[in-house]
Amino acid sequence: MQWKALAVALLAQTAAAQQMIRFGCSQLVIERLDPLVNPGALESPHLHQIVGGNSFNASMDPANHDLVADSTCTSCTFSEDFSNYWTAVLFFRARNGTYKRVPQFPNVGLRAVGGVTVYYIPPYDGKTKVTAFKPGFRMLVGDAALRKADGMQRQLCHRCYGAENYEGGDAGGAPCTGSDTQSLPPVMCNGGIRTTITFPTCWDGKNLDSPDHNSHVAYPSSGTFESVGTCPDTHPVRLPQLMYEVMWDTTPFNDPELWPEDGSQPFVWSTGDSSGYSQHGDYVFGWKGDSLQRALDARCNNAVCKELKVQSSEDAMMCTKAQTAVEDVDGWLQTIPGQPMLD
Repeated sequence: MQWKALAVALLAQTAAAQQMIRFGCSQLVIERLDPLVNPGALESPHLHQIVGGNSFNASMDPANHDLVADSTCTSCTFSEDFSNYWTAVLFFRARNGTYKRVPQFPNVGLRAVGGVTVYYIPPYDGKTKVTAFKPGFRMLVGDAALRKADGMQRQLCHRCYGAENYEGGDAGGAPCTGSDTQSLPPVMCNGGIRTTITFPTCWDGKNLDSPDHNSHVAYPSSGTFESVGTCPDTHPVRLPQLMYEVMWDTTPFNDPELWPEDGSQPFVWSTGDSSGYSQHGDYVFGWKGDSLQRALDARCNNAVCKELKVQSSEDAMMCTKAQTAVEDVDGWLQTIPGQPMLD
């Protein structure tokens, strides 16, 4: 267990230096709903894993949907966070053409059932203020239709752990650096795959959403968020950096006899994409009152913050939701839900 103590200590040291809010959100439900891109549709084109408040549904019209008031629990350990966070789902394709959903494992230092590790990061200089998201705010990063690197947004990547226990390769480096790839890793990852999804950090200060769900936000016009780069005049309001990490346990499939005979990688996103470029994340803000702003102003670290109410990981894991459109997502499947059968 020595590696765990060391990993947690290193993480705590890094988080303290960067003053990031980092916490786990267990799996709420896995299903084909997408209230941002396909509002009202009971089956969106592809499968998502969703975490956060249990008022998640197909429409979530901001005019009449209040995540805080309408949710009775949250799968996140900060009990005042009823936001919803969702991503695509990773599948393994066997030689016989059938598919199996890739299980997940907890991120270092956290306890969760599947789900997402969520970060809210203030500027790295330790003093610059950010504005918390507002009620009704929502955004999307990435493109589910993308199949090439051209056009891919910043800081969306995959990390191949070369060894178990979050080790191997560039395991200790910052996300989307070193050997991290925009595409799915082309080799077997002995410790699994971590995916990172990072959102833009500048807001126009007016619109809580936009038709494409990302035009109301932008990246710094010079430098980066990490270097406290300047926001463009069109999007002058500095936001915290919202980031997701998802840990995929690909190790049960690390058998050359299971992989394609030509040696190509066998993992496929629920978008039907085996390249990896379609990775994306969706966000609907749902923190209670001014809790997130207070936590950001206090520069809280990790999953404990005196400004916020915390529930146990076990209580967070108990917050689940039944599928709206019921379909099998766990067995060996002939096709990925919503996707055509491939040859």
